[in-house]
Amino acid sequence: MGFSQEENYIINSITFKGLKRTKASFLKRIIGSKEGEKLNSLQLEEDITTLKRLPAIYHVEITSDKKETSYDLIYNVYESSTILPELAFWTTTNNRFAYKIGVYDYNFLGRNIAIGGFYQNNGYDTYAVNFRAPNLFSKKWGLAVNHLNWKSEEPLFFDNSSANYLYNNISTEVLGLYQLNFNHQFTFGVNVFEENYRYLFGAVSPSVPQNLSVDKILYKFLYNYNDLKYYFHRLEGFKSLLNVEYVTSTNDFQDTFFIAWNDFFYYRRLWSQGNWANRLRIGFSSNNNSPFAPFALDNNLNLRGVGILVDRGTGVVVYNTEYRHTLYDKKWLTIQGNAFIDAGTWRQPGGELNDLFKSENVRIFSGVGLRFINKKIYNAIFRIDYGFSLRDQTRGLVFGIGQYF
Repeated sequence: MGFSQEENYIINSITFKGLKRTKASFLKRIIGSKEGEKLNSLQLEEDITTLKRLPAIYHVEITSDKKETSYDLIYNVYESSTILPELAFWTTTNNRFAYKIGVYDYNFLGRNIAIGGFYQNNGYDTYAVNFRAPNLFSKKWGLAVNHLNWKSEEPLFFDNSSANYLYNNISTEVLGLYQLNFNHQFTFGVNVFEENYRYLFGAVSPSVPQNLSVDKILYKFLYNYNDLKYYFHRLEGFKSLLNVEYVTSTNDFQDTFFIAWNDFFYYRRLWSQGNWANRLRIGFSSNNNSPFAPFALDNNLNLRGVGILVDRGTGVVVYNTEYRHTLYDKKWLTIQGNAFIDAGTWRQPGGELNDLFKSENVRIFSGVGLRFINKKIYNAIFRIDYGFSLRDQTRGLVFGIGQYF
C-alpha cells in the first residue's frame, strides 16, 4: 500500500466505495483506523482482513489521496450477495425422498447480521430459525439466538448390534459473542432443550430404553483464534476453534455430560493457483457406555465416502488434508479440483484410551473432487467429492455447500 514511510501522517477522512447494502457507518465502527488518528500501515493491513472476514465482502483494496500532512483513505469494497436461498434434495438410507428449503440473509440491515431459517422433510418435519449479530451492541459485543425443532431417523449401536430410533431435539439457545481483539473471539451461553428417542426397528436390549424423553441444559463456551489471510477463494495461515460443552440432565439414564473438542486449521498457498488445506480434530467426552455417544462417523462431518452415521464414539482424532488447485478462474466463476486424504479413529463408548490406536477403529479414505465457486455470492461453493477406503471396499459420493473445511 506504500504507507510504511509516512506513518506520522494523519488520517483526514475515510471513505468506502462500492457499497450496495452494507452501511459505511457500520464499517467505520469495526475497523481500527480512525479519522483524526495517525496513519498505521499494519492497522490498514488488519482492516483489510477484518473486512474480508465479513460475509458481505469478498475483496478490499485501499487507495489514498495524499495531502500536505494527511491522507484521505478510500476503501474500495467488492460486495458479495448475501441473501441466499437454500434448496436440497436427497434420498435417505431407508429410500425416503427428502428435501430442505430455507433462506438466509448474512448482511441484514447492512450491519453484518445473519438471520434466516429452514424447513426440512426427511419423512419427518424439521425447522429452525437463527439470528446472529456479532456487532449488535458494539465493535466487541454481540448476540446470537437460535431455535431448532429437529427430527431424524438415526441408528444407535449397542451389544454388537444396532437399532433405528426417531430422534427429536427441541432447543432454544442464547449466546453472547465477544471479540477481544483481531485474533481472539469468545462465544458463551446456554441451550435449553428436550430430547426424545422413539424405537422404530432393529435390535433391542433391556439396558436400552425403547422410548426416552429428557430435558437438558447445555452450557457452551467457544474460543476462536483466527489468523487467516484471505486471497479470494485461497486461504493462508492458522486457525484454532475450541468448543466446550457441559450438559445437565433430568433423566437417570443419561448422566451429567461433558464434551470438548478442538479443530486446528492450517492453510498454505502453493504456487500461483494452489492451496494446501489441513484440519485436525481432537475431541473427548464423558466416557459413558451408552449408544448415545456424541462423536459420529459420517460422510458430511469427517471422512468422505464412509457413509451416513455408521458409528459413534466418546473420543475422536480426525485429520483431513487436501490440495486444492484452481482450474478455471474468471470474473465471477472459479473451478477448483482437489485431491484429499481423510483419516480418523474413535474411542468406543465405555472403552479405553488405547482404542484410538487399535487397527479396527482406524479408517483411512482418499479421493478427488471438484469445487464450483461463485465469487460474488457469499459461501456459494458447490462441492462434490468421491472418497474410497484404503482398507476395504467402502466408497461413495459426497455433495455439499461450502468447502469441506
